[in-house]
Amino acid sequence: MTAPTFDAGDVTLEQVREFVWEIPEEGEMGAPARVLASEALLEEISGDKTLQQLRNATHLPGITNHAICMPDGHQGYGFPVGGVGAMDAENGCISPGAVGYDINCGVRMMRTNLTYDDVKGNEEELVDSMFTNIPSGLGGGGVVESGIDTVEAVLDRGVEWALEEGYAVPDDLAHCEDEGVREGADPSKVSQKAKDRGKNQLGSLGSGNHFLEVQRVTDVFDGQVGEAYGLSEDQIVVLVHCGSRGLGHQTCNDYLRKIEKQHRGLLERLPDKELAAAPAGSQLAADYYGAMNAAINFAWVNRQLVMHRTRQVFERVFDRPWEEMEMDLLYDVAHNIAKKETHTVEGDERELYVHRKGATRAFPAGHPEVPAAYREVGQPVIIPGSMGAGSYVLRGGEHSMDLTFGSTAHGAGRLMSRTQAKNDYWGGDVQDDLRDQQVYVKAQSGATIAEEAPGVYKDVDEVVRVSDALGIGDKVARTFPVCNVKG
Repeated sequence: MTAPTFDAGDVTLEQVREFVWEIPEEGEMGAPARVLASEALLEEISGDKTLQQLRNATHLPGITNHAICMPDGHQGYGFPVGGVGAMDAENGCISPGAVGYDINCGVRMMRTNLTYDDVKGNEEELVDSMFTNIPSGLGGGGVVESGIDTVEAVLDRGVEWALEEGYAVPDDLAHCEDEGVREGADPSKVSQKAKDRGKNQLGSLGSGNHFLEVQRVTDVFDGQVGEAYGLSEDQIVVLVHCGSRGLGHQTCNDYLRKIEKQHRGLLERLPDKELAAAPAGSQLAADYYGAMNAAINFAWVNRQLVMHRTRQVFERVFDRPWEEMEMDLLYDVAHNIAKKETHTVEGDERELYVHRKGATRAFPAGHPEVPAAYREVGQPVIIPGSMGAGSYVLRGGEHSMDLTFGSTAHGAGRLMSRTQAKNDYWGGDVQDDLRDQQVYVKAQSGATIAEEAPGVYKDVDEVVRVSDALGIGDKVARTFPVCNVKG
């Protein structure tokens, strides 16, 4: 019996099994490409250049098994957002384009012991205070005033710096991916221009799809795992979504330009120059890896400082110490990252540069890199939805290592460009519609709200359904917005 196919113009996919579609290897491709999606999501994914970009990604040297697109995938810079690519760390490459400009854009969730009833009636005061006290939008401004010496320390030591300076407690590090510090960070490989761009932005949301959102837990699907994560229905939690700001953007740009100059031969063999990559073992690959790890540290500290200031806001609004409200970090997960990891490939252990661009690490129960508090149940995975839809907490699924190099989706995934969103939506109308749902939103401009309107995004429920069905990220809990500050 012939396998079902999906025709997307110049790309044809064959269905391998439910929710798994493959672009067969042909020509100069180094491996097949796979899309993990329902037919409804695949229709949306095929509406831009995502599939062409995914196929192009298979030309990267050392690509292993498959180039993978998650169910939230959409067009990005060279490499699709929602993409995962594992390149051999000895004979492959590392690609800034397959990491992205916002290095370690990521999300963290903070628990509280407050319930929705505790917050009702305080929503406007809460959102106004968060908006006033946590810098957002383009440009400078951060929670801390910092010079180059501070930036250097942050790039080198990550959240350990925040702990030393009184902006974190030990549990914050214990519940962060890599305990908030990337090995191999080399601040000397981050340009002066990047450091200058970052020095006034430590502790800020930035712009675009970044946000600070107070949410209530509406559903707990897995009681055992929910208990291990400290989640219960009607509980208030806080989500922080931001990254490495101008420092990460400049670092990506710096290394793309260097690669264009130093590795032109490799670049000319790739179907898209936006996939620019440095060969594994080259000095430039080592330099970029050191700079990227430093930018990862910067992003973790950025989210830590936003969380620190949020704790202070809650203290003022609810007139009690944050410790009494048990405002503890559940977990922090990184997106837009390439990490050296050891994976089993055809029975052999191999070191790979696992690129996750708009994808989340999702290690299963028992994996040694899952924090001790969660090792028996699996790594927490946080999947933000739009302002008008739920977000999800998942756990790393038992099939994630075999199917996706321990990865799953990172959010709902965009359906339309920012330009189209501003043409189709009016910020004030979106704000009013959300208010009717008891969701209070504040942003620097109406245009920002329009760009992030709920209709701009894919159906997060469908994205999570596919992840759960494939066993790469299992549903644990669902949340719904209460109030939101947009970047």
